[in-house]
This record gives sequence, C-alpha cells and structure tokens, in this order.
Amino acid sequence: MFREIFQKKPKKYATLPPSDVREKSKREIPEGLTGKCKKCNAILFNKELEKNLKVCVTCGYHFAMNARERVQFTLDEGRLFEYDSDMISEDPLEFDGYTEKLQRETKKSGLSEAVITGEGTIGGVPVVIAIMSFDFFTGSMGSVVGEKITRAIEKTTQKKYPLIVFSTASGARMQESILSLMQMAKTSAAIARFSEQGGFYISVLTNPTLGGVTASFASLGDIILAEPETIIGFAGRIVIEQTMRQKLPQQFQTAEFNLQHGQIDKVVHRKDMKSTLIKILQIHKIDTSFINNMIEEVARGNASAIR
Repeated sequence: MFREIFQKKPKKYATLPPSDVREKSKREIPEGLTGKCKKCNAILFNKELEKNLKVCVTCGYHFAMNARERVQFTLDEGRLFEYDSDMISEDPLEFDGYTEKLQRETKKSGLSEAVITGEGTIGGVPVVIAIMSFDFFTGSMGSVVGEKITRAIEKTTQKKYPLIVFSTASGARMQESILSLMQMAKTSAAIARFSEQGGFYISVLTNPTLGGVTASFASLGDIILAEPETIIGFAGRIVIEQTMRQKLPQQFQTAEFNLQHGQIDKVVHRKDMKSTLIKILQIHKIDTSFINNMIEEVARGNASAIR
C-alpha cells in the first residue's frame, strides 16, 4: 500500500495535435474579420467599421472610402444616374507598362477610372456629383478623369443644378505627361464658366488631396469642406522640407491647419457630412428662390414688393 502511494508515477504532458489538425483549425478562422487602425493600432471588426462609415470608434481616424461607398453614403437611397461610365484611359504616349497597370487597377478596384460622375439627389435636392477614388491609381488625374469632371461641370451648367465634387488624389498621372497636366486648365476653365452663369459648387476634400487636383478644381469651390486630418497640398511634406531645408509644423497640410489659415471653410466629420451638405443645399435653394423672385418683381416694375 505504502509502496503504491510513494511510487513515482509517470508525468503526463500535453501533446500538440498533429500538424494537419492545426492547419485545419487555422483555416476555420475567417479571414478579413478584423483590421488594425492606422492611427491608434486598435483592433477593429471590419463589419463594425463599415457600419461606422469606416471611421475608427476608438480615435476617430477616417479610413479611405472608395467612390461606390460614397455614393451609397451620400446620395438619397444610394442612387446615382451615372455619366460616361464607358470612358476608359488609353496609352497615348505608349508609356512602358501603363496599359497593363490600368488593367490591374481596374481589376483591383472594380472601377474603370479614378472618378465616377453623375446626378442624383441629396436631401431631395438634385445635384450633379463627381467622386474620386484613391483605390484606382491613387486617384491620379489623367485625361479621362479631367474629361469626365469637365463634362459633369458642363452638364450641371445646362441643368442649373448645384455641383459637388469629392476629391482625393496623389496628383497628375505621370504616364500621360502633358496630357494629364492639361486637365488642370480644362477643369478650371469649366468651373469658371459655371461660376459666371451663377453656378453653385461645393468642393469636399478627402484624404489625401494633393498635386494638380488641389491646384485646380478642388480649390475652386464656393464652399470648401474637408474630412478631419485630410492632407491637403500641392507638393508632399518631405519635398517641401527638403526644398526649404527646415522642419514644418506637425499639423502642416492637415485640414485643421488649412482651416486655421483660411484655405477651407469647415472640417466636417464623415457622419455629419451628408447632413451638412443638405443644410448648405437647402440654404442655397432658399437664397436662389428669393433672388429669382426679386428679379421677377423688378422685371414687372413692382419695386415696392421687394423693399
């Protein structure tokens, strides 16, 4: 009896399951379930992130939103009557590898170009809208981007609708060289004609908005809004620091910095963007109606009615 009590018993060690069982267990964990915030490193469930309009619930960081997602979020019922959906970029300069890269970008993003344009309603107000998408060629502006935006501006000039452009871009597309840079002048001239005819233009800057897009139509809005911490500028921070040979402020080129220096009108959180646009459009609609009534009364010679 005592011998049984004090006799050494063999230790039992936990054994790992066979490698094939472990691999099977790994495969059962769904991929793409979570992601990490680029700013605070919080672990986020992707479905919850999408419900929160792709804004981190921990720190408020605004993740990139592609053009189709913005259509769903911005327009009433997510409905857009799209313009020029069949326009695609070609390779006019026969730039090495450009055609293949365009094909890869189309497959990756599901878009035919870095902008979609069309018309819809926001808060019941009809608008013409252009929405750039950073996930196609980093939102760079080539001939097709410039042409689609210019056509949208000309269409809204005819219809006398307000114009809204959501911008995001790395700049002009170098594979198209001067043909790309020409779009800066073309879009700016179209905006000028639109403005001369009394058009109303809201420009919304999203992260990042740089280069030729910033230096043309993105900065020409009657009202310029931006999402929080959006980087806005022409050249990048590193290029500027190396050129000036001095350190720039930490907040340099952010939406908040640009607001402080009078370059934009308001920084708007994504969850408030649609309601802000609705308020602006409604105010503009009332003001326009009031002015039109005044003009009609003057034309009738009834000056006392407008005193």
